[in-house]
Amino acid sequence: MTALVWFKKDLRLRDNLALSYACDNHKDILPVYIYDEKLNIGGAQKLWLHHSLTQLSDALNDGLVLKKGPPEKVIFQLIKDHNINAVYWNRGYTPYEMDRDAKIKEALKEKDIEVKSFDGYLLFEPHKIKNKQGSFFKVFTPFYKNCLDRPDPRDPIDKPKNLNCVKVKSESLDDWALLPTNPDWSKGIMGEWQPGENGAKKRLTNFINARIHKYGKGRDFPASDLTSMLSPHLHFGEISPYQIWQTARGADAPQGEINKFLSEICWREFSYYLLYYFPELPEKNWNPKFDKFPWDNNKSFLKRWQKGMTGYPIVDAGMRQLWATGYMHNRVRMIVASFLTKDLFVHWKYGAEWFWDTLVDADLASNSASWQWVAGCGADASPYFRVFNPILQSKKFDIDGDYIKKWIPELSKLDAKYIHAPWEAQKEILEKAGIILDKTYPAPVVDHAKAREKALAIYQQIK
Repeated sequence: MTALVWFKKDLRLRDNLALSYACDNHKDILPVYIYDEKLNIGGAQKLWLHHSLTQLSDALNDGLVLKKGPPEKVIFQLIKDHNINAVYWNRGYTPYEMDRDAKIKEALKEKDIEVKSFDGYLLFEPHKIKNKQGSFFKVFTPFYKNCLDRPDPRDPIDKPKNLNCVKVKSESLDDWALLPTNPDWSKGIMGEWQPGENGAKKRLTNFINARIHKYGKGRDFPASDLTSMLSPHLHFGEISPYQIWQTARGADAPQGEINKFLSEICWREFSYYLLYYFPELPEKNWNPKFDKFPWDNNKSFLKRWQKGMTGYPIVDAGMRQLWATGYMHNRVRMIVASFLTKDLFVHWKYGAEWFWDTLVDADLASNSASWQWVAGCGADASPYFRVFNPILQSKKFDIDGDYIKKWIPELSKLDAKYIHAPWEAQKEILEKAGIILDKTYPAPVVDHAKAREKALAIYQQIK
């Protein structure tokens, strides 16, 4: 008899419990990926998904079956057509996935089809972690300490030795039209990334061998290549958090650097934890006081922010990096998010929507929790009165302006003294660098000092 293995956000062969269980207990397997359009993924992730599925299909010797449609309908049709007696998958943790999968599991049981789901996307499943009062944690630090007090996460397992895939007619990946056309903006992204399990393994190996020993402080400097860059691989499940955790634990690096990296992995866990207990997180303010916040939502300001034309170089560099590569350095993500919400007074949901469409690592839990954190309305949030000063942040974390020069070439001839705030330079200095404000590079869209005063005054009102 044949077991159906439903691939979702676990596009890998190694440390895939559902796949291994199926191979250990059944002679043949039918691996299937179902394109569920209700998940509504963004454009950058569609591009990544296309290439990741291509890599997975190659790893399965073209045994991966592709189907588009409602998963329950697809699964029961495959059961009917191919004499399948068991269905296995790895669990997802967004509200839609949990509700959908619970209904499918119940329907399969009613038909006497064996069905099992496994962990693999999170180190600590949300329903298993409670505080002393039996409720859930709302602050990261005690959540993190609770995780560390638990037994170490399980060891990852190797890929199955016997992969006997039933050959079944599959839909064409090209017919799903996941790749961009007219225009094709994929070249910059694909020049930076290698989607798929092998790319994830290389990225982890490179990080552990060359960068983790400088991670603690180095991760804040966007011109330095010291972050792991694993987030899109982790989102699509091309690598599991168990693999990352075990490899980092064994790194030849100072324990403090390792612990800092592991804490960042747990921030991802905390985001899913919050989403599990507050499923409205992508749409609703965690702190209801912010429901009364008088957002301006100026469409022109939003457009200038999206295009990297605000006149604040560190903000514009981040937004241009995002558009070119599908990625933005984490420190800069905080700066641009603060600028949108507290300088331009545009609702955090508009920023979250733009990130959802343009980030290759767009993740419902992390994206929602992070935007609310910066905006000041989320769980364990950065206090609203903490308004990132884009000039000071730029001077502190991009000291020589290398990051700015890379992504804003029109400022590349400007001295580091002025590159963080070009409008403060004398006219002759700008002319020498080939800069004419509001022609070759925009003047500031708003005055940060005045915007900060306005933000704090509004906060006092709603508080």
